[in-house]
Formats: sequence, structure tokens, C-alpha cells
Amino acid sequence: MNAAGGLEPASGLLESRSPARPSQVLASFPETSAGEVRAAVAAARRAQAEWAGLPATERAERLSRAAAAVQQAAGELVELGIVEVGKPRGEMAGEVQRGVAILGYYAGAALDPDGDSLPSPDGRSLLWSRRVPVGVAGLITPWNFPVAIPLWKLSPALAYGNVAVWKPAPAATAVARRLEEILHDVLGAGVLQMLPGDAETGTALVEEADLVSFTGSSRVGGSIVSAGAARRIPVQAEMGGQNASIVLPDADLERAASMVAASAMGYAGQKCTATSRVIVVDGSEGFVEALVEAVLALEVGDPGDPATAVGPVISSSALSGALDAVEQARRSGARVLVGGRQSREEGYFMEPTLVGEVEPGSHLCQEEVFAPVATVLRARHLEEAIEIANGVRYGLVSSLYTSDLDAAMAASRRLDTGLVRVNAPTSGVDFFAPFGGTGASGYGLKEQGKEAVHFYTKTKTFTFSPSGRGR
Repeated sequence: MNAAGGLEPASGLLESRSPARPSQVLASFPETSAGEVRAAVAAARRAQAEWAGLPATERAERLSRAAAAVQQAAGELVELGIVEVGKPRGEMAGEVQRGVAILGYYAGAALDPDGDSLPSPDGRSLLWSRRVPVGVAGLITPWNFPVAIPLWKLSPALAYGNVAVWKPAPAATAVARRLEEILHDVLGAGVLQMLPGDAETGTALVEEADLVSFTGSSRVGGSIVSAGAARRIPVQAEMGGQNASIVLPDADLERAASMVAASAMGYAGQKCTATSRVIVVDGSEGFVEALVEAVLALEVGDPGDPATAVGPVISSSALSGALDAVEQARRSGARVLVGGRQSREEGYFMEPTLVGEVEPGSHLCQEEVFAPVATVLRARHLEEAIEIANGVRYGLVSSLYTSDLDAAMAASRRLDTGLVRVNAPTSGVDFFAPFGGTGASGYGLKEQGKEAVHFYTKTKTFTFSPSGRGR
């Protein structure tokens, strides 16, 4: 599996292992074949008619009960996520609670107005539009948020009358299986089906579903976008980032250093919103030293320990890829300010790493590493910092640290990312606000909040004219 939760060739049997203790096999799952995917989608289509025919109040009630069921099983999901994907305890607990909130939010959204009444041309007829479900939603999700990302796709899909067939990343299959079990009794047969699998399973799902929502790597997302376009189905793809944090001299440098360190290194940097580039504007003396100290203060170790901020990366290939990227930068003249090595013999642990004296156009500054690695770049002024920040193919999120409101307003307009955050870390997403990037970071309509209705529904227009009888 690739670092961003992409798809690789099928092996026939999926093994879930702990990245902190790779010898520990949690479970094995047979990979879902293309024929089984077709059968699952056919069953989903049969279930969708009944689900869409339920009153919106009933769908809302079931989503509310789903939220309660996830809340009841929160402890179990937290423990399983810690072991299977190596997510630190505090972050995993927060993620599960976010999943509960997402289900509750869309339980309410199911009761939102679903159309518009329009003036008729003849003054006697009725003319209105409604948003109606698309059908079977194919959901392809990564391992790094094994509860929240599936739920922020699943919840609006179901709220608006669709059903879902879901393929999680292989490395998060055990969490996915348990989440499916928790939701099954509440939602009913056929409303949600989880299909363990890898590349073949994902490809088959894209070929069968009525719409596809994907989160993962840019490479895989691009192929899904192309396949969806060939079938003329809606596709939504969130594909990572190379996120910049700009620090101006008038910022609270100690506070900024603490937030940047946590955003870059927390969960071993394995978030699409993690800070990858730190752009320090001239005059910010002392910031880099403060950042190094903040990184060194982060606890690295067992993700089950409440004090841990940085656990393992997800796999041996992710670890070796990150170490190689740092070494390549070093050979090209960059300087490792802190970290840069594997930190434990057992498990896929890497020291949180800052790399300085690196060129903005270098591989390390242009491509997503998905590990606890960030570069430190220098800019003479804000204009140059913005140019550097925008100088990548990704455009997910950027952050600016300053006490100058005018600078913040000007920069926020010019930073070419889907999200701009001022005096706040790049990481962190509000589930009730639109989420998604530009360029190689995103394709299609945005996720989350009220925006989700536009992806999971289509518009149907009705005209009802009088029959003319009795006139």
C-alpha cells in the first residue's frame, strides 16, 4: 500500500498488521473479487429504492441511532485504531468523537429543504425543483483516518437517500470491519456494504458505482477521475498536499513554533493537511531555533501511551521512502536540522525531521512524503513567501502566522489553496465547513458541511399544470 492510502496489486489475502509491532497480525481478510463487487453493487441498488423511499425523518432517526452506536463502541474503536494504524491515543479518541458528531450533523441535514419553488410561466402551473439521490455511492477511503473519513462520506450519502459500497484501505480493514458491524443493525441490510480489497476491488467498484468519493494518493485519484469521466459519473477526489506555513516576524514566534511542530509531526506527519514546508520570512530571528526545540519536545513512541504525539509510520515502505527522501536532500546540499533517522529497531518509527538549506523546487519541497518530515525555507518578504507557497502542484491548505490583520487579509486572498488558516495550524478540519483543495490536491465538488448535498444528489425539475377540466 502506498503512503497516502492508495491501491496496489492484489494479493488475494489481506493481512492487517500493527505498524508499531509488525510481527503482530491482527486479522486476515480475503480480497473481494470483481465479480463479488458487481454482486454487492447489484444488492445495493435493490436496497437503495427502499432506503430512498423512507421518510427523511426515518433516515434522520437511523443516523442518530448510528451516532449513538458509534459512541457506545468508542473505546473499542479507539483501541483498535491505535493498534492497526498506529494513531496516538489522543488523536484516535478525538477522531472517533468527530465521527459521532458527523453522524449527528447529517441526521439533522437529512431534514433540510430539498428543493425550490419557482414562479410558473403561465401563473397557474406549479414549477419546482428537488434534489434527489444519485443511487449507489462507491466510497474508497485511506487508512490514516479510519473512522472519520468513511463517516464524512457515508453520512451525507445516506442522509440524502443513497446507499454505499465501501472499500477501505487494506491497512485499516480491521477498523472498517468493526465499524460496519456497529452500523449494520441500525441501518439495515444492503444500506452499507464494506468490501475488503486492494487495486482490483477498487477498480471494479469505480466501474460499477453511480458516483465515487475517493481519498488517497494523487496517482490513484487521477486514474479514478479518468475512469469516472469515461463513465460520465460524478467523482470526488481528495489527493493530498504539500502544505506551507508562513511565519512573519510579528507573529508570536514561540506559539507559532509549537503549532507548526505539532502540525508537521503529529501522527508522524500522516495527514493530508500536515505542514510540509515552513517558510520563514526574514526578521523572524529565533523562530527556527524555537521550532527545533518544539520538535524535540514531542514524545515519540508507543501510540497507546497518552503522552505520545508521534507514533510509527504505516509501513516499512513508507519508512524507507521517507528516509530515502531525506538522504537524497542531504546529498543535494540540504542540512538536516533535527532527526532524519529511524528511531527504533522494532516498528516503523522515524525521528521527527526538519530539513533546512533546501531549494523550493527540490523533490522534498515538491512531493508529499507523508511522514514526520518538514522543510524550512527562507523568504525575504511576504510576497516571496506567497510565491514559494504557491509554487507546488498541490493546493490543499496553507497557514499564516502574524499579528498584522492587513497582511493576513492580503495573503489569504493570494494563497492558492482550498483552505487558508491564520494563526492556526494547517492540520485540523471542521466537519461542518467545506473541505477540499485545488490543483493536484482535489477534483470535483467539496466534501463536508452543506456542500456535500451537491455531490450526493442531482436536481430534478417538475412542472404540474392544471388538467383544464371544469374550465
